[in-house]
Amino acid sequence: MRRCLLSLLTGIIALTAQAKETTIASPDGKLVVTVSDQSGKVFYQVSYNGQQVLMPSALGLHADIGDFTKELTFKEVKENEIERQYNMSRTKASSSHYVARQADITYTNAKGLPLTITFCVSNNDIAFRYGLQPQEDGSRLSVIVYGEATAFNLPASTTTFLTPQSLPMAGWQRTKPSYEEDYKADAPLTDRSAFGEGYTFPCLFKIPTTPDSNLWVLVSETGVGSNYVASHLSDYQTGQGFTVAFPNKGEMQGMGSAWAGMSLPAETPWRTLTIGNSLKPIVETTIMYDVVEPLYEPSQEYKPGRYTWSWLLWQDESINYDDQIKMIDLSAAMGFEYVLVDNWWDTRIGRDRIPQLVSYAKQKGVKLLLWYNSNGYVNDAPQTPRNCMNTALARNREMAWLQQLGIVGIKVDFFGSDKQETMKLYEDILADANRYGLQVVFHGCTIPRGWERMYPNYVSSEAVLASENIMFTEQHAKSEGFELTMHPFARNAVGAIDWGGIIMNHHISRDNKSRHPRYTTDIFELATGIVLQTSVNCVAMYPNNLTELPQFELDFLRQLPTTWDEVQFLDGYPTQYVVLARRTADRWYVAGLNGTTKPKTLTLQLPMFAGKTVEYYYDEPQKKGNARPALKTLKVGKDGKAKVTMQPLGGLIITYKE
Repeated sequence: MRRCLLSLLTGIIALTAQAKETTIASPDGKLVVTVSDQSGKVFYQVSYNGQQVLMPSALGLHADIGDFTKELTFKEVKENEIERQYNMSRTKASSSHYVARQADITYTNAKGLPLTITFCVSNNDIAFRYGLQPQEDGSRLSVIVYGEATAFNLPASTTTFLTPQSLPMAGWQRTKPSYEEDYKADAPLTDRSAFGEGYTFPCLFKIPTTPDSNLWVLVSETGVGSNYVASHLSDYQTGQGFTVAFPNKGEMQGMGSAWAGMSLPAETPWRTLTIGNSLKPIVETTIMYDVVEPLYEPSQEYKPGRYTWSWLLWQDESINYDDQIKMIDLSAAMGFEYVLVDNWWDTRIGRDRIPQLVSYAKQKGVKLLLWYNSNGYVNDAPQTPRNCMNTALARNREMAWLQQLGIVGIKVDFFGSDKQETMKLYEDILADANRYGLQVVFHGCTIPRGWERMYPNYVSSEAVLASENIMFTEQHAKSEGFELTMHPFARNAVGAIDWGGIIMNHHISRDNKSRHPRYTTDIFELATGIVLQTSVNCVAMYPNNLTELPQFELDFLRQLPTTWDEVQFLDGYPTQYVVLARRTADRWYVAGLNGTTKPKTLTLQLPMFAGKTVEYYYDEPQKKGNARPALKTLKVGKDGKAKVTMQPLGGLIITYKE
């Protein structure tokens, strides 16, 4: 009996000696991650400025080569510092200087197989991933990951700003999930998701710390290509929090695995957290690009710009030769670079007339983007061209034709899955398109996950309830302010967004008189061109706008930038209002959106305009009817302060012109 007790005590002492707590602090010391193991399980917790952000949250994964969620034993930790600089042209900032502290923490499981958890901690960001190695005898050089234990266990007082993951094979012609669901603002942590499938990335959380202050947390992932499934968060579970969830096996009509397969040695994509005591780090973060690398070189320089798009208000009937000529003429008159020709062009215009349309556009100094259905067998969306993007043979044949014609980009729609097979399709389309000099926009799709840096010809993704819904229902027209003041803090914070239009018609119809009105002001719409970031931006104006809009609005749209060197968050609250400053070269633009039905008066801190007389685009309230768009000069105080008012569902723009 004594021998058994002694043996047991010896084992406990050995386990205690092997246990290890690793602390990784950000360079400024404010953000701290602590990783520890208890009873063979590994957890991490996070604090910011001494305040708890995450309570102990599980780490680990389940794989066919072994269980890496329990019976784990600490082996070693390697720590170092990271500093890298890089330049980009298609994101919120043209350059980044990433400084972080890194720890590679290795555990072994019950079979003696190693799992390395890598944490990178910068001043407001955390990125972490898992690494797996081949078995020592070389018998296994591949792995299937069935799921992760990865959790985000937030304090009970947390409120959420989330959009639910859709059921598979739901929605229009069974094309979901397509990341096009409604957000709920300031919801309780314990609310169940609308469809029981959890929540799509990115996920925004608010943690009250005092009656007057909060911590903000944005959770997402980056570095997902053909190497893994795209993930989302589960519903909240008391004591555990949210966990990383893999795709529903019913996606793609049940075809393709809901698991992730990798060649060994392997590293998973990065899970990311952005944390701050204001929304500034959330809006300005570049973590989704900081920890990934380009996967190939661009075959050419891809040009940013603006495009017109007949389909939004003129719909399918506009996909004919004559209406597309009108849109080309409009882009030429406005100095825009592109026209997007949407679905059905192959039947309603005809492949044989596309060369003629391209030739006409070329004469006008305009280039064309063409729409494609991603389809093979995974959904029932009938729009054509179909079956041109789903196989390598079809893609290369089609893209060679596009290159020969002088088409410069494609919009590919209707993906409806986060399985690894679908992620591979995104990557294959991008890689093939690069060989033929084509830039790519995705619709009906998942969010980008570091793709602007990984794929140099990638432009943007929809992955949001976009402008087409304003056309479809008056309800969405009324909620445009709510939605567009949400995206800078979540969806657009992690990647370029193809919202699909600075809408200038006052009624959502071709005649600009019938159907329901647009509920936002003109200045709100103009400001969306600054607030929402994408390097190829849609200006959803129509030929009638050339004579209907004030000259200063036309002048603004003619010089609207689409690439930026810097972004600064100035003020805002998700789903209520937002004010951002963006810089291109030596010119700053400050733009604001009021998503509510009440005026919003703010005193803005604008040091870039201190003491200067600036151009001020605003909404002038009227005794009757909607606010009137106006432009005047505004003197900013020497202290950089400016008092402004945004009208209900209105906006503002401030810029300085030498």
